[in-house]
Amino acid sequence: MAWFLLIVCIVLETISTTLLKLSNGFAKPFFGISSIAIFAVIFYLLSIVFKQLPVGVAYAVWGGLGMVLIAIIGIVVFAEKPDIPAIIGITMIISGVLIMGFFSKMNVH
Repeated sequence: MAWFLLIVCIVLETISTTLLKLSNGFAKPFFGISSIAIFAVIFYLLSIVFKQLPVGVAYAVWGGLGMVLIAIIGIVVFAEKPDIPAIIGITMIISGVLIMGFFSKMNVH
């Protein structure tokens, strides 16, 4: 259940961050306010996830995969062009998430 909620948090973070971009610095308040509301839900769900998964692993997976998905949205939706350092960084983030998610022996106290 915790991993499922974490995936929900990642998807919601991606949506919320995209809405924040679309708010254009809160010039379009509907998008900005929607983003804030979704982030409130995310933090509530993360508090549940942290009961069952180690905070280091859960936060690394949430933050890392969220960054990668947002980078992909930036490329696909907002026509942002990644350079070699960005591609290397994204690859390193994915590697770190996979290592922590599959091989970490951290546990919840």
